[in-house]
Amino acid sequence: MKTVKQGDTIRVHYTGRLEDGTVFDSSENRPPLEFTVGEGEVISGLERGVVGMNIGETKIITIPPELGYGHYMKERIFEMDRKKMPGNFNIDVGLRLQMYRADGMPVMVTVIGISENTLTMDANHPLAGKTLIFETKLVEIV
Repeated sequence: MKTVKQGDTIRVHYTGRLEDGTVFDSSENRPPLEFTVGEGEVISGLERGVVGMNIGETKIITIPPELGYGHYMKERIFEMDRKKMPGNFNIDVGLRLQMYRADGMPVMVTVIGISENTLTMDANHPLAGKTLIFETKLVEIV
């Protein structure tokens, strides 16, 4: 029986949960997720976890932060002058925005605080610092 190895393109169905059981993502009611193992298309913990799986196999893959979205870093929290935001822009805590670093690379940020003159932004991924638990079923090795 063929098993998943580095370089294989595969399709998986999955449900991603946090340690408290909260579902953060799922392929339910969607086509399976397709990726090539070892190409960095998904987090490294998921890539590592599917290696050796057989078609039809279901596996629980527990992924620590360092193999997921990294550890939460306080250095990624910053304040920004509200005047730098476009006028007539409705801003609420929890809003996700795309900004650009000084080198032109895009980065997603979350508004975590609002004051009269500033916005407090968090550039950490929303799942940073979390252990992720994926229930994964290998559908196909393409």
